[in-house]
Amino acid sequence: MLPYPILATCLLIMWLLLNGFTLGHFILGLIVAVFAGWAMASLQPEPIRLKKWYLLPKLFGLVFRDIVKSNIDVAWIILRSGKRRHNPGFITINLELRSQFALAVLAVILTSTPGSAWLEYDSNDHSVLLHVLDIQNEAVWRDTIKNRYEALLLEIFA
Repeated sequence: MLPYPILATCLLIMWLLLNGFTLGHFILGLIVAVFAGWAMASLQPEPIRLKKWYLLPKLFGLVFRDIVKSNIDVAWIILRSGKRRHNPGFITINLELRSQFALAVLAVILTSTPGSAWLEYDSNDHSVLLHVLDIQNEAVWRDTIKNRYEALLLEIFA
């Protein structure tokens, strides 16, 4: 009946401690606790399957290197903003990743890299919309994300 009985019990106790013990508060707290337990059960993520966990250091190294390089590139754009115009824009990239956890890792990678931001994921056509501070060549961005990050994530989380 209750997927998380300890959570429901703790919520009921907290409800009663905050509101005082009356029959009305007990019934209302019980209803809230039961529905909160059901809501938590629906939010439970899929289990993480690391097929090739030994590739994680390689991924961390690539991401660290790209973040440092991107910081330098963004600083250079800011320092030279009067002399050269940067070309911001949006890119849509179709992905093969289906794992929610792998998609979340890719979102963190792309958003934590200065100069790019993950804006939207369309689960119908499995595409991501990115904002890029300086698009010099869209093909290079697609190639970097598909062959550098997504391919490695597909190996790790397959």
